[in-house]
Amino acid sequence: MPKHGKNFVNADSKIEKEKTLAPREALELVKNVSFAKFDETVEVHLRTGLDPRQADQQVRDVVVLPHGLGKTVRVMVFAQGEAAAAARAAGADFVADSDEEINKIAQGWTDFDVSIATMDMMGKVGRLGRILGPRNLMPNPKAGTVVQPADIAAAIDQVKAGRVEFRLDKTANIHVPIGKVSFSVDALYDNMAALMTAIRRAKPAGSKGIYIRRVTVTSTMGPGVKVEPNSAMAMGISQV
Repeated sequence: MPKHGKNFVNADSKIEKEKTLAPREALELVKNVSFAKFDETVEVHLRTGLDPRQADQQVRDVVVLPHGLGKTVRVMVFAQGEAAAAARAAGADFVADSDEEINKIAQGWTDFDVSIATMDMMGKVGRLGRILGPRNLMPNPKAGTVVQPADIAAAIDQVKAGRVEFRLDKTANIHVPIGKVSFSVDALYDNMAALMTAIRRAKPAGSKGIYIRRVTVTSTMGPGVKVEPNSAMAMGISQV
């Protein structure tokens, strides 16, 4: 087992390991036990009952968090012509509309957080798979990051506003950031409710038995706090 510092041990001692809390209580506790000198990210970790090896048990979708993530998202756009101009006007941080920019990425430059591409550029973008793929930066229609040229501005706006992609990993878990420790409990709760609503809607057709087995919230450096799964799954239910 890895050794933890005294700040982590002190924070961990304030958590009852076997107790599951209501979502709001859990978020309050995460904020109260955070100790890092920087503004930590608050994350939700979901243990599912899915089998990642089965094609009909995959989860991949996006959610727009009402209060954003509390960080600046650097957006790369692959577009050309009028769509490239629209992307710049909409606030894209980088626009790859020539072979020069694409070659720069092919050589390993990836100083951005999200990439969006118009459909007519995917032939060129596809050749960047070995660079973008391992970094989870490859545009994908399911994530809303491959769009028609006319929709490029709206896609940029959503990403900047706090659109987050989530997916099932190879260990049947889903990990999603929902904000910063500096956020109010209400803001974190709203973001988590939006996420859980999206998780419910993304339940795959092949899901058998219990869909979400365990829910944990944590900060970047802090210990995990268990959330009562049924209460978490009911978050935002009146909005569905």
